[in-house]
Amino acid sequence: MSTKTKFELKLGQATREAFGKALAELGRENKNIVACDADLSKSTMITYFAKEFPERFFECGIAESNMVAIGSGLASAGKIPFVSSFSAFVLNKGFEQLRVTAAFPNVNLKVVGTHSGISIGEDGPSQMSIEDISLACSLAGFTVISPADEVSMKALMRAAVEHVGPMFIRAGRVKAPVVYAADQKFEIGKGVQVIDGGDITLIATGLLVAESIRAAEALEAEGVSVRVIDLHTIKPIDRDIIAKAAAETGAIVVSEEHLVDSGLGVRVAQVVAETNPCIMEFLGVNNTYAESGTPDGLLDKYNLVARGVLATARKALARKKK
Repeated sequence: MSTKTKFELKLGQATREAFGKALAELGRENKNIVACDADLSKSTMITYFAKEFPERFFECGIAESNMVAIGSGLASAGKIPFVSSFSAFVLNKGFEQLRVTAAFPNVNLKVVGTHSGISIGEDGPSQMSIEDISLACSLAGFTVISPADEVSMKALMRAAVEHVGPMFIRAGRVKAPVVYAADQKFEIGKGVQVIDGGDITLIATGLLVAESIRAAEALEAEGVSVRVIDLHTIKPIDRDIIAKAAAETGAIVVSEEHLVDSGLGVRVAQVVAETNPCIMEFLGVNNTYAESGTPDGLLDKYNLVARGVLATARKALARKKK
């Protein structure tokens, strides 16, 4: 795609809903797929699978740690288990079990965290997961993915079933803009260059991909050539696409709905430092917890919108000119 492409970015399904529907579809194809829930099936949308395959669905109650251990046991028995809860619960409450029963033995467990970031909204900071990318990436052997829309979620869910090894899949509560055409190809570990450009690169994941596209269109109108990259796979990270962007554009902005000092930006910066050092700026949640509010209101207040990406990009471009 080029910067001349006009994106309509119509709202589609929430990535949590796309996850639930994709899991049910994959369940019809593969009888080894099983699912575990922590009393949130209607919220995580794993209910689609539960209704269709009750004999392969295990309700674990409000016991995320135990759910993770059960899922790891099922993986050890040859099944392909998907365990799901809010990201804040499954990563924080289940971390020891994720480390000991999934990461250390390197079992084929798929962990799906929904309601990620601050866009969960009115439920408040106790349920907002702004550390989940950092926690998941710290688990040795884990693959970590964060789809931007329903198309990428569906495709990456299929890739997750085919991939052997522990994995964390990040999903959101709110409806997400549709970034991709239905036939877009995705590969775990390979980012997608959504827009090509030579002056600056905007790297993002999740909801911030659409906001980066909007920012890119505004900059393009000002005569700036902007590259946009969706790093749907955060671990293993696509070193080649990052190094190429750093060398060819000389400036990178990383945007994410996560703590800015421990998420995607840190991982991108490590690659840039090791390959082609360049101007970098970062947009995310700045060393704080958000408050209760509407999803749109919170994203706007904490600047995780196109306006924030645009301002951060202008800061990087100003530094590049010096």
